[in-house]
Amino acid sequence: MCGIVGYIGKQKTVNILLDGLKELEYRGYDSAGVALLNQNKISVYKALGKLNNLEEKINTSNDNESYDLGIGHTRWATHGKPTELNAHPHLGEYSYVVHNGIIENYKELKDELISHGHKFVSQTDTEVIVHLFEYYQNSLNSCQEAFEKTVERLEGAYSILLISKACPENIFFFKHGSPLIVAHGMNEGEVLFASSDAPLIGLCKDVVYLEDECGGVASKEGIVFFDESQVQWGSLPSSKQFAQKEGYRFFMEKEIYEQSNVVSDTMLGRLQDQSITFDEFDASLIQGINEIKICACGTSYHAGITASYLFERLAKVKCSVEIASEFRYKEPLLTKDTLFIVISQSGETADTLEALKMAKKNGLKSIVVCNVDNSSMTRVADHSVLTRAGIEKGVASTKAFSTQVVVLWMMALYFAQQKKVLSQEAMHTELHALREVPSSLLVLDKVHEKTRRLSKRYLHGHGFFFIGRDVFFPLALEGALKLKEISYLHAEGYPAGEMKHGPIALADPELFTIALMPQHLLYDKIKSNVEELSARDSTICAISPLSFDLADDFIQTNVKDHYMLEFFEMLVVLQLLSMEISVRLGNDVDMPRNLAKSVTVE
Repeated sequence: MCGIVGYIGKQKTVNILLDGLKELEYRGYDSAGVALLNQNKISVYKALGKLNNLEEKINTSNDNESYDLGIGHTRWATHGKPTELNAHPHLGEYSYVVHNGIIENYKELKDELISHGHKFVSQTDTEVIVHLFEYYQNSLNSCQEAFEKTVERLEGAYSILLISKACPENIFFFKHGSPLIVAHGMNEGEVLFASSDAPLIGLCKDVVYLEDECGGVASKEGIVFFDESQVQWGSLPSSKQFAQKEGYRFFMEKEIYEQSNVVSDTMLGRLQDQSITFDEFDASLIQGINEIKICACGTSYHAGITASYLFERLAKVKCSVEIASEFRYKEPLLTKDTLFIVISQSGETADTLEALKMAKKNGLKSIVVCNVDNSSMTRVADHSVLTRAGIEKGVASTKAFSTQVVVLWMMALYFAQQKKVLSQEAMHTELHALREVPSSLLVLDKVHEKTRRLSKRYLHGHGFFFIGRDVFFPLALEGALKLKEISYLHAEGYPAGEMKHGPIALADPELFTIALMPQHLLYDKIKSNVEELSARDSTICAISPLSFDLADDFIQTNVKDHYMLEFFEMLVVLQLLSMEISVRLGNDVDMPRNLAKSVTVE
């Protein structure tokens, strides 16, 4: 979840690093820093909070030195509290390192190094890397050998950039379980590094998405890899269009409005006139498959629960959903007649990646539904299905969720057509509904304005219930998560029928109920559940195409002819309402506290 950048070249190094870190802000961070090196000097700047704090420190330093290379980092705390001392880069006596991931054996290494006289100043696991490097460098007098011996000792998931006064022309790099990209710049002698594509777009002519156990050393003379057989050069997109707000107040707002267009991209080439097709796999995938197991975290987990209803209803195949962080430790029974599907926006989510590796080790067929090509999961899974959502910079996921659900819905239909378990008429109905999804995701001015006006009524109280049934239960979970993430108000998603099994005890005027009441799926059941809450004085906000007299507030959606079209229209309402409540509360919509875009550690 941390961001890494590095640069060697003739441009102003600090500007390249700061610009790169700004492109990584969407991943979430609590501190940032850069280390700059030339033949004479290392300069280091760190700051808590936003990047403009770091920029201000640099601008007021009156440092006019020209630097040949540098490394930069945005940190989200794992080991050690968010403090300037714990911020990266971390220092030995004459070297600096930035690191993304977790060093699992850092305590043993730290004790060993302390016994050799090394002094530690931070609480982080990262600091052991630079001290271990200097321990070997002092005895070997070779930077490359010292670096290679260092990474041999490290256990965990990590990507590393290291610079040292002992070899001031070099940046050393290594990747194991955490993303890192190395690239040739546009100008002669330029080398760039980053933990994702965004900082490199427009600056590089070719790139390598490093595989695990791949590392090397870079200088203005070029890049030397420790193992050239692992290296495959590729290219980057040339446009940063998706990284710009384009007139919207927030990236989250822009991405809510983008959903209609990106879902069209998601379906392109897959939704045919009379069928669903996937170039990523063929019918042999489901041969011998009796069960589907979906594994994911957070918003992707909610997409997985939604998909479980669709796989069982449409494809008539048993489907279960697991939270990846729990699945890894439950000693799961994995049989080869199970298709293992993981879902991740980034393709780097640590728990989900490890779950995927477990499934692979047990011989299960596997698919990743992902938004990022060349991510760790796309390289591990048997098949990768990209959601084509484009860069999502708001930390609270929006278009990633909608595109994931569309992909999974299409997969359920693909399996149904291969198994011949849906009638031609039913398949026609589903395909027609899919074609209407982009229009259901359009943001209507009157709906956005209604959520903006209503938001002022939901800034207090002791909590929110988001309730729904069937696929609207995971949508309720997602609505509650969005509100929690960006407003910091307590919210819970529940199956509506569970209210009377305990939660209804909380009902009073200061408990807000957001009720998802679709016309075409269990409307009378959900209506009855909401009436029970209303009778106990809960404040009701109903979202439905049908009027509901007991609602204190009512957001009317359009009449649709399929429950999934209602699903997507209500999704937009929930996203807008959460965003507008957050705005009223004065929160940072795009970068909520304590959260990161890509959770690449446990």
